[in-house]
Amino acid sequence: MIAACTAAIKKIHAPPDDRLAPFAARMTLIEQLTDQVVCYKCYREGCREAQIQQFWKAEIARLNKLLRAELKDLAAAIRQHRDLAKRLDLIESVDGVGLKTAVAILVRMPEIGRVTREQAAALAGLAPFDDDSSMHSGIRHIGGGRERLRGSLYNAALAAAFHWNPQLIALYKRLTRVGKPHKLVLIACARKLLIFVNTVVERGTPWTSTAPPLVIGKVA
Repeated sequence: MIAACTAAIKKIHAPPDDRLAPFAARMTLIEQLTDQVVCYKCYREGCREAQIQQFWKAEIARLNKLLRAELKDLAAAIRQHRDLAKRLDLIESVDGVGLKTAVAILVRMPEIGRVTREQAAALAGLAPFDDDSSMHSGIRHIGGGRERLRGSLYNAALAAAFHWNPQLIALYKRLTRVGKPHKLVLIACARKLLIFVNTVVERGTPWTSTAPPLVIGKVA
């Protein structure tokens, strides 16, 4: 049965880039430190003693300094590989994608730029799936995919849809205007942000915010 299934495969996909595995592990460390900062901020806000508040403030500052150093070192290690450095620059060129998010996309989605927009969304767990059965039409929902990558894209979309990416700002306003819930709209923005990145890497040319929205929409 295994042999028959193997023989039936029409397309052989390239294996993941071995260079990215240690980078992904370091990215996980950065994400864990980020989670710890959020946790410490909650401790600080929930404490009324000035001395203890100062303790948590110092711990937050220490972790943030460590975070910046780790991210800088990781980016430098990635840039030692010319092809990865070029891909990282292309990803980071998209409005609303900072270095941290760009690194997360690079190391957690080696397929970026070599898959369709639908495949990219599915890999990140941002593709909407139906819940239909016979005459029942259920609510569309996302599921599966790469959880850490999805979290990075969602956080980036949260800022990009309010401040940094004009097309995502317009998308957010349009969907909320017709009554779509905030979280659902942010998921749509995260999906669109990933599609922008996938298109930029596929083309091999940096993002330009002056491109007409219609042109971007065709390839997104």
